[in-house]
Amino acid sequence: MEQVKDTQISEHPLPACTVSISPHVKSRESTAKIMWTVNACLLPPLLLSVFIFGFQTLIITLVSVFSCVIAEAVSQKLLHRSITIKDGSAVLTGLLLAYIIPPGVPYWMPILGAVFTIYITKHLFGGLGFNIFNPALIGRAFLVATFPVAMTSAWIMPMNDFSIFKYMQPGVDAVSTATPLYVLKHYGLAALIDKYGAVSTMYKDFFLGVRPGCIGEVSNLLLLLGGLVLIFKKYISWHIPVSVIATIGVLTWIFGGEGYFNGDPILAVLTGGVFLGAIFMATDYVTSPTQKYAQLAFGFGVGAITVLIRLKGGYPEGVCYAILLMNTLTPALDSWFQPKRFAPAKGATK
Repeated sequence: MEQVKDTQISEHPLPACTVSISPHVKSRESTAKIMWTVNACLLPPLLLSVFIFGFQTLIITLVSVFSCVIAEAVSQKLLHRSITIKDGSAVLTGLLLAYIIPPGVPYWMPILGAVFTIYITKHLFGGLGFNIFNPALIGRAFLVATFPVAMTSAWIMPMNDFSIFKYMQPGVDAVSTATPLYVLKHYGLAALIDKYGAVSTMYKDFFLGVRPGCIGEVSNLLLLLGGLVLIFKKYISWHIPVSVIATIGVLTWIFGGEGYFNGDPILAVLTGGVFLGAIFMATDYVTSPTQKYAQLAFGFGVGAITVLIRLKGGYPEGVCYAILLMNTLTPALDSWFQPKRFAPAKGATK
């Protein structure tokens, strides 16, 4: 009998098996595919920004993207790691970095920001998947701390005649202006209406993108459409964007006006970088929670800190710092909101 078994085994050898850790569910998605899809979703706001602020916004964005890609390759070479610039992550970081800086900054600023963003924030922490802070937001925070005047005053009035080379002509200086958040914070709603028109007009213009602001944050409509694509593709879930936007709206309605429950929630979410931060930055895979209830708590924290900075801080916008502060709580949130355990605990008796 034993001889028959041995013969059968030798005639029909078992296939080679590989033992690996979970998860074992395979998917056609890849890091590169996800990154390039997000990059594609971010291109329409850039094209609109060129027509709103001028051709120099495209130059700033290209400088930022190329600087991030080069910094990525050099950093990986210096740290003896595989060069992975084809996966699109450095391009995405460069896009986001350009999108959160004013359109009137000098061209060398995104280069400096890119080096700090990629080398310090990303690769010194271990590379893609190991950074604890959103790299692009750290780059912005670094530029604000290093060059506060340029990062808080290089705002440009939207152009209504689509003369995209207007601010690039010799002897022409960009017309500096104040952002809606700055006017609202320091001068009140009446001054904002006087500058930008009736409230209904502001709702329309701010939603479509006709307002001063950072390069990529102006068109809430295009950002929202890009976010819906990512949700449809299941690259992100609705939990963080909805909780961030809803929290900012509700808390501003309660505390943002003269007395309680007199604030304007719609104006609060349409100004500043709420949509860009909530959809494309707070949802970063590495620096945001993975559990659904943890994501809701994360979004609530981002929204609450944003409103706190806007209403009580010295800076008119708080989305950047709110996300960075909540990044530090991501491991704790995933730990606090762990899914229910079905197997008995170790050492438990029946």
